[in-house]
Amino acid sequence: MLRSCWLSGMALATITLMATGCHSTSSRHDPGPDSDAGAVSSRSNSISATNEKAAKAHAHYAAGVIHDINDEAEAALQEYYEAAIADPENDTLTLEVSRRFAQNKQPEKALELLTRAASRPNASGAVFANLGFIYSQLGKQEQAIAANRSAIKKSPGSLTGYQNLFLNYLQLKQPQEALKVLDEAAKQPNAGAEFLISLSELYANLGVQVPAQKEAANARALQMLKRAEKLNPANPPTRLKLADGFNLLGDSAKAAQIYLDLLKTLPDLPQVRERVRAKLTDIYLRGSDRHSAIEQLEGIIRDDPTNAQAYYALASIFYEEKKFAEAAEHFGKTILLSPDFEQAYYDLASSQISLNKSSEALATLGRARRRFAENFVVEFMTGMAFTREKAYAEAIQHFTNAEVIAKATDPKRLNQVFYFQLGAAYERKKDYEQSEKYFDKCLELAPDFAEALNYLGYMWAERGVKLDKARELIEKAVKLEPKNAAYLDSLGWVLFKQNQPDVALQNILKATELMEEPDATVYDHLGDIYAALKQPEKAREAWRKSISLEANEEVRKKVESGANGEH
Repeated sequence: MLRSCWLSGMALATITLMATGCHSTSSRHDPGPDSDAGAVSSRSNSISATNEKAAKAHAHYAAGVIHDINDEAEAALQEYYEAAIADPENDTLTLEVSRRFAQNKQPEKALELLTRAASRPNASGAVFANLGFIYSQLGKQEQAIAANRSAIKKSPGSLTGYQNLFLNYLQLKQPQEALKVLDEAAKQPNAGAEFLISLSELYANLGVQVPAQKEAANARALQMLKRAEKLNPANPPTRLKLADGFNLLGDSAKAAQIYLDLLKTLPDLPQVRERVRAKLTDIYLRGSDRHSAIEQLEGIIRDDPTNAQAYYALASIFYEEKKFAEAAEHFGKTILLSPDFEQAYYDLASSQISLNKSSEALATLGRARRRFAENFVVEFMTGMAFTREKAYAEAIQHFTNAEVIAKATDPKRLNQVFYFQLGAAYERKKDYEQSEKYFDKCLELAPDFAEALNYLGYMWAERGVKLDKARELIEKAVKLEPKNAAYLDSLGWVLFKQNQPDVALQNILKATELMEEPDATVYDHLGDIYAALKQPEKAREAWRKSISLEANEEVRKKVESGANGEH
């Protein structure tokens, strides 16, 4: 605030002037007949005038402070203005008052003060830089450029003049001249780390403003950061800006190194540490280093156990890694800490569905339904949960509700995934006509949706209908994913249905090799194929394997029948 930064300076100046005057008179008790009485008188008059100006400035300033205290902003600014006029040598006051005029949308007043200050021989670079800024605000680019050039000449180690001049040339659509200004600043031999980091930001800004210059500008920006790094700045905020710069310019490894060092040296500032850890998390996730990302998120939670966003981010990583139990735990904590975090309810329900805890998912969705407005997601997820419960009629009802809501509010939600789930629910309800209808919609939206191709083809093969079309769809799915065991099993099964057991056997055996976990249905199919090939022992072995994985009365009867190939 004005009164805190200037009042002590004005008081000190007044005291100094008064002390100087007293010393001048007390040192000459008797000037003597040969003394220059006229010179003494002139000097005394000068000091008196200076004291009078200082006193006048001080009075106006004090009046401004009182107006400020009383929230009389306009009156305060006028008094500060009078103070600056009375004390033109005080650059600090002139700069602060001109800044307030600029903020108050009175650039002409600011211009008046700065022009007076700049007319002095010893005017500072800061005065000229501010003058250049005001000229630019007034649309006087030629005068702005001249003032900023003077600022650079007077204070070549200050970035403000370069920055203003850079912006002048950008406004005039002269990017090459703007680049030259930054290159001129880059030649400063004794530039400090803050100067270089800020200069790097200007280079990066040029790359954004002028895409044709982006590659060259970013290369120079990176050079400035490397120069700054060599200076080894100890100030944590400066090092944080340095790391942010490297991160912005794509040197994630260097940024991560500085961020990690900062975590060791930062003072006890939880918010700053959280920001650093969040940036590290982002870097690690972009580099697919989920383990390190988890470490940083856990660090955020240690510092702030109530950070719902950190729990949510951690849960999302666990979900992507298919660690659904950990995901559910952390989504649950997110909701506990932030009950209005709507998306977390649906993510928790999805995790619970993946854990085959559909009743828990329905409870979670019920909580969401009571707290939030009716929407597509809650209806769709409820349909998914009822599908897992094998309550297909209820599932279809909620999928239908979701479809109605989406048609009215957001038709884009009715994508291939939605129609796949609806088609699957109808198939499990044994309503094959409706199922086929929705799978057709699904494949119309996404002709290469391999899972849908396989599902519809297998549905036909299992029922022994449209076998040629079924084989066509399944072969397309296998072509898209040649190492998918489920698709190879489907292909073997449709070939078996087409009375080609020899070719079918090759695909089924390949499916058994590629399975991540043994599957009862695949071994049941294998047994049927061996039976068709008149290999009863192998058939019984395959069926027994199927029964060991999943009890099935029909398969048990095949084992007992002697594997005669009649099914």
